[in-house]
Amino acid sequence: MKFISILLSSLFIHFIAFSKTSIPPVKSFLSGTITDATTHKPLQGATITIHDAKTTTISNKDGTYKTSIFANGKYLVEVSYVGYATSIEQIDINGEVIKNFALIERVTEQEAVTVTGTTSATKIKNNPQAVVIVSKLDLYKTSSTNIIDALSKTVAGLSAITTGAAIAKPIIRGLGYNRMITINDGIRQEGQQWGDEHGIEIDEASVQKAEVLKGASSLMYGSDAMAGVLNIISNQPVQMNTIKGKINLGYVDNNKMYSSNVSVAGFIKNGFNWNVYNSTKQAADYENKFDGKVLNSRFNEHNFGGYIGINKHWGFSHLLISSFNQKLGLIEGVRDSATGLFTVFAGTAQEHIATKDELNSRDVFVPYQNIHHFKIATDNCFNFKKGRLTFNLAYQQNVRKEFGDVDANTTPNLYFDLKTINYNLQYHLQEHKGWKTSFGVNGMQQTNTNKAFETLIPAYSQFDIGGFVVSKKTFNKFTVSAGVRLDNRNLKTNELVENGNTKFAASNSSFANLTASAGISYNANENITLKLNVAKGFRAPSVSELSSNGAHEGTNRYEYGNSNLQSEKSFQVDAGFEVSNEHISFSANTFYNYINNYIFYNKLNAIGGGDSLINVDGKDITAFQFNQSNALLVGFEANLDIHPHPLDWLHIQNSFSYVRGMFMNKSYYVNDLPFMPQPKLLSEIKADFKKIGNSFKNVYIKFEADNFLAQNNIYNLYNTETTTPAYTLLNLGFGGDVVKKNKTLCSIYFSINNIADVAYQNHLSRLKYTDVNNATGRMGVFNMGRNISLKLNIPLSFELK
Repeated sequence: MKFISILLSSLFIHFIAFSKTSIPPVKSFLSGTITDATTHKPLQGATITIHDAKTTTISNKDGTYKTSIFANGKYLVEVSYVGYATSIEQIDINGEVIKNFALIERVTEQEAVTVTGTTSATKIKNNPQAVVIVSKLDLYKTSSTNIIDALSKTVAGLSAITTGAAIAKPIIRGLGYNRMITINDGIRQEGQQWGDEHGIEIDEASVQKAEVLKGASSLMYGSDAMAGVLNIISNQPVQMNTIKGKINLGYVDNNKMYSSNVSVAGFIKNGFNWNVYNSTKQAADYENKFDGKVLNSRFNEHNFGGYIGINKHWGFSHLLISSFNQKLGLIEGVRDSATGLFTVFAGTAQEHIATKDELNSRDVFVPYQNIHHFKIATDNCFNFKKGRLTFNLAYQQNVRKEFGDVDANTTPNLYFDLKTINYNLQYHLQEHKGWKTSFGVNGMQQTNTNKAFETLIPAYSQFDIGGFVVSKKTFNKFTVSAGVRLDNRNLKTNELVENGNTKFAASNSSFANLTASAGISYNANENITLKLNVAKGFRAPSVSELSSNGAHEGTNRYEYGNSNLQSEKSFQVDAGFEVSNEHISFSANTFYNYINNYIFYNKLNAIGGGDSLINVDGKDITAFQFNQSNALLVGFEANLDIHPHPLDWLHIQNSFSYVRGMFMNKSYYVNDLPFMPQPKLLSEIKADFKKIGNSFKNVYIKFEADNFLAQNNIYNLYNTETTTPAYTLLNLGFGGDVVKKNKTLCSIYFSINNIADVAYQNHLSRLKYTDVNNATGRMGVFNMGRNISLKLNIPLSFELK
């Protein structure tokens, strides 16, 4: 906290001292016309985005546009329009600059801009690491029950560890939990992500765009970014002199989930802008043909948030607030031994077979979780003659309560109160001889308090700090980038004595590491791009891995920490290429990731053989402990899109992802890392139509086959993991915009997932390992069966004079 106070004071003094002499005096903006390159007709509704200035503009009916005012300088300008190739140019904007864009009609998108893992907006083709951008439209077209569920269906190399329909944890190239970082509106999300049943606390309906950066990213983000970064953007300024609103309604048939979202955003002439949203979800139990309704998979959410800010020629300053509130059942999967039917209040005097009314109810039963995540943050940019200063400061509170006592169902058994202050200060030097250089410091101060009688991890305080410098330059067809970073984490845990026995010993640990990254991209021509990146990453062990000692309802697992754990250190090489023409687009990315001191847990063996069991409140729970070994992960992702000209409306798309994780020694007598995702082939045939008659535009229809190959490479010591057979899910979707006089009245998105109602268990579903159904001999709970979903989006827009 002392360091953060000094940092804020230094920032304030620096700003006051230089505000009169260093802020550029030139108020600048960009204007012009967007046209079709062939017909020269104006394009209404094209989007002009300057990411580093946080400004977005939409072209008018005559194709003209004019941005809001920002500081003079060199900016990457992105112009996009449905059915046309995105135009991206770096423009030196000083005062009023007129720039016209002629867009080329194209059926596939070959270029975009990323803001993830880089200090300024960058062309994806110039970024040496693999980046995938998922738009709001992509999310609309995907049937899902949470944001990670949606992204895992659209991004090759991204998977999810799931616990029913409500909980999904992102996995990038086989690594998740504390080995990847989730960013939301520039702030690192902190919410007990070490836990199996702890999903991310971000409202799905509020998401405007998501970027997935695959590969070691410790250079920019410090500890935990070994696998990559998921950057979720919820708040984006709308066009100047505009107020826009949206009403989104959704229904998912399988678990009877109703969802709604209302948002209003505005940007007035004096630079004041804002966004506010409110979302709700309510779901009953999901079902499949083997289990019927899966008892207590129900959940509900109520979320709200937004921002207020000011954009001027000196920069911008935004204040963001969000509140995520979720109540969800924890699926035990306990069954009646004779009938195989699910039982309510298992292991208690009130245990009984679930009635029809109980299965149809939306009321959450014990055990369940209550989660509240509150965040307030500032996002700032100050422009100077020699560069610009960006600064983020945030406070987060994650309150997680788990209830497991049917006789005291309002008293939490576990109660985590996690408070985090995040800071990120960066200075971006003015471009010099083509070099763009930035340096900065970021980290967090974190405390966790246990407020219930049961404890799994000790109360602790943690302080992270890291400093870095990074630079990049484009040489004709080559773009090179490199950087170095030094990190330190200090972790203090508190002693806890229960009944005269020490459950948690006090400790004070420090973990330091030097990381670096270097990469190159080569654009041979507009159709061929080659990439190579070499990086070192690291991850300090989490408090749960070091010190856990307890069980909780969400995992059915008793965990022992290991105070001797060391930091994980990785060496990763990423290579990829992209090829495209008017008929096909193909990309492939491969990776080699060697990790020293890879941390994992495995079941403990009892002295007399079998699993080691711990009796907790009369219930035997399997014991696990954390260990370390060197590991290697290798794999690749490939994407092929066939769009034969002149049948430009037709797309035949395929994506394949594969990862293999292996121990590099045989100290535990197994080869394979635990819980690696199944190889996955997603195939899709899609037809896109710009316009059908005078009432419909941007119409699509698609047929998908999601092929999950068998996973036989498992960590089978003490039956920690079991194999998973192959399965295929068939899906259908269609939708588009309903228009009148060229104005969109609403957009409709319809889908049917798992048309054949296949009963399956994904390899990363934690419900695989619940009780055996004695009536059928099947182990565990199966995933969701056939599912029909409908989404309706109603846009509202008002221009201000």
